[in-house]
Amino acid sequence: MAETMNRQQRLVVAVAVLASFVAFLDGSIVNVALPAIGRDLGGGLTTQQWTVDAYLITLGALILLAGSVSDAYGRILVLRIGLIGFAVASIAIAVAPDPVLLIVARAAQGAAGAFLVPSSLALITSTMRGPLQAQAIGVWTALTTAATIAGPVVGGLFVDYLSWRLAFLINVVPIALTLWLLTRLQTRDVRRPDASIDWLGAILCTLGLGGAVFALIEQPNLGWSSPAIWLPLVVGIALFAGFLWRQRTVKNPILPLELFRVRNFWTGNLATVFIYGALSLNGFVVGVYLQQGAGLTATLAGLASMPTTLLLIVLSSRAGVLAGRWGPRLFMTVGPLVMAAGALLLLTVAVEFDYWWQVLPSMLVFGLGLGITVAPLTAAILGSIEPARSGIASAVNNAVSRVAGLIVIAMLAAIVGGSLDLDGFHRAAIATAALLAAGGIASFFGIRNPPLGAGEETTAVTVDEP
Repeated sequence: MAETMNRQQRLVVAVAVLASFVAFLDGSIVNVALPAIGRDLGGGLTTQQWTVDAYLITLGALILLAGSVSDAYGRILVLRIGLIGFAVASIAIAVAPDPVLLIVARAAQGAAGAFLVPSSLALITSTMRGPLQAQAIGVWTALTTAATIAGPVVGGLFVDYLSWRLAFLINVVPIALTLWLLTRLQTRDVRRPDASIDWLGAILCTLGLGGAVFALIEQPNLGWSSPAIWLPLVVGIALFAGFLWRQRTVKNPILPLELFRVRNFWTGNLATVFIYGALSLNGFVVGVYLQQGAGLTATLAGLASMPTTLLLIVLSSRAGVLAGRWGPRLFMTVGPLVMAAGALLLLTVAVEFDYWWQVLPSMLVFGLGLGITVAPLTAAILGSIEPARSGIASAVNNAVSRVAGLIVIAMLAAIVGGSLDLDGFHRAAIATAALLAAGGIASFFGIRNPPLGAGEETTAVTVDEP
């Protein structure tokens, strides 16, 4: 008879799902809210870029640190701090009177979000083993994926009929419920007295990424010759180089560089850079252009990409099973190329806009390719590293995907030619297709299928949400 979860284990899953749901929901709401934020606070494309990238800078830089902090101070304590921080930042976003305070609050929200997903999964893996753990992670994946569907639609409804500010307050209710459920847990934090935290490494990484991204976003306004551009760029690159050097020498690095000696790990992460950079670019551009260029409401813009998400949910599990049987190389090659074809279909978008003939075919083809790609990509990367280090391998891949997204969004003005009009939208579609093709080519030449029979012992892995 299959083992079933007891009350406390179900409570653990509920806490993990709700804590992660908060971060995923916010990430999927923001794209449909960007035009309304721009109209209300001003700042044009630059404000929209920073609204996305301020969150991704701190999320991508600190998600590596989150595992160390969770181990050292305990998962429940870290979850509680992350939830409270996320709620306070969400309220600050909702009341922000100008772009500067909004961007600062988004950065704080990203920092809090970095501690939610890793800690929630660590709570599951530290309290359950074997089939129960796999079952719990499956429930976590299914329910948090629902946030990527609900977010744009719920956010669009709030933007259209209430206010974009209230859309960011949606998080407060599940956060309050999660904090209450944490008081009902009988599980207690177990702290490792020998755990050390590389705070300096986290600071170098955050400031390094921040300096480079600032230069890329503000360069169209000030020009490369301005000291306000080239100085942060040079300092940012130097700080990030210092971060990488420190990871080679520090006793307990937050980014173990030796992982990149494994072929499928470094190749898979290279493919991740291209694929997730393309996903971020596509999500941003489609969400904004359908409102500002095509004249759709925020709700309809949120509904527009739902076919892609539904295909991802339907196909991911099957693609993962087939990749386990045949190896991930075929799927990681074909999937991005299919997505590239879907991105190019957006070139049919014209001044006389028609969603059904110009956008829907792209969403369907793009979703087909995404469903083929995501699970095999995650399995190839995590499967290349021994199970004892799968947690840090997952964190590294998650950070790589976030950093890829923030760099591409930072370069948006250069990609679209300064403004997101129809010509800029077409340029973005071509750039998205080029990035995806690069991801497919990197996978074809770099990924190696494991020997037949090597996958008989499988471990549960989680799929990083696009």
